[in-house]
Amino acid sequence: MDANQKSIAYVRSEESPRMAPPVTSSGVAGWVQENLFASTRDTVLTILTFLLLLWMVPPIVDWAFLSAVWTGESREDCIVPGAGACWAFVESKFGQFIYGRYPLEERWRVDLTGLLLIIGLVPIAIPSLPFKRENALYLLVVFPILGFILLTGQLGLEPVETALWGGLLVTLVVAIVGIVVSFPLGILLALGRRSEMPIVKMFCIIFIEFWRGVPLITVLFMSSVMLPLFLPEGVTFDKLLRALIGVALFSSAYMAEVIRGGLQAIPKGQYEAANAMALTFWQGTRLVTMPQALKLVIPGIVNTFIGLFKDTSLVLIIGLFDLLGIVQQNMNDPNWISPATPATGFVFAAFVFFIFCFGMSRYSAYMERRLDTGHKS
Repeated sequence: MDANQKSIAYVRSEESPRMAPPVTSSGVAGWVQENLFASTRDTVLTILTFLLLLWMVPPIVDWAFLSAVWTGESREDCIVPGAGACWAFVESKFGQFIYGRYPLEERWRVDLTGLLLIIGLVPIAIPSLPFKRENALYLLVVFPILGFILLTGQLGLEPVETALWGGLLVTLVVAIVGIVVSFPLGILLALGRRSEMPIVKMFCIIFIEFWRGVPLITVLFMSSVMLPLFLPEGVTFDKLLRALIGVALFSSAYMAEVIRGGLQAIPKGQYEAANAMALTFWQGTRLVTMPQALKLVIPGIVNTFIGLFKDTSLVLIIGLFDLLGIVQQNMNDPNWISPATPATGFVFAAFVFFIFCFGMSRYSAYMERRLDTGHKS
């Protein structure tokens, strides 16, 4: 090439300056364009939804906050013209909503039990923290013993009958015991239903189908009313204990089917790999198949837990006043009867249930994302 001729090749010696992305594809405007106005149909639905919210939200905000009665001593404060929610009722009855009729001077024991639960639950729920085995041992062995001693009154503490328990205390006791018992029992039932031993398999099938075939209300009614008729004279069980047993057995049947679905989703090669490594059945289950199955059915497991937590309100049928039951009972207090009292009480109970259920669902989503290995080769 002639030296006098200039090369037409172009080699960049430095990076070109970065340009900001188009406004329509980033930031708030980009999100709005992509999710709300991406097509004509989306635009119409967005406008209709906005109009619906514009019609619903202002009255709700006005009733719940702007016109609400926040403080007061009786129903007279909540029946003034234009009054909204009667939050004074919730404030006045808040202690009963949480503790039921638990003696006022002994409520520190309930608070201490809750604190002990949080101390064990938070470290085991955060994956990055160490000592998981010790935390699990504390939650499954140490905490139940301490909680039983504190709540019932042992080792010199003032005894408190379970008939005095109520409110959120009963809701959490029934839900936690049901969850803790039904999970391992459900695993055993799922393994038993897939067993090659006919007697074990038949027993698990009958157990699961029986408990799944009857409503929980029937289970609670039978455990409270019918069970004592079949016991020897002079032998009885605490009413709350009977409810705990019924709820745990009922929930374990549903849990078993959820876990069995996860086990069936495991490829056959995983079972063959466990056998090829000369692992026993229990070793292969614990180290190979069960961890994979549980990871696959996290949504189903948490869905069962959430359903169990909400079903605790059914214990009202056997005379146990959980959160919803104690709220309904206090609505009949002549000192607080007003047009806004029932709605306010139900909204408060719904909000508490929502907080717990939403928390479980968000933690489930977090664990799914953390354990998701679908993107890995």
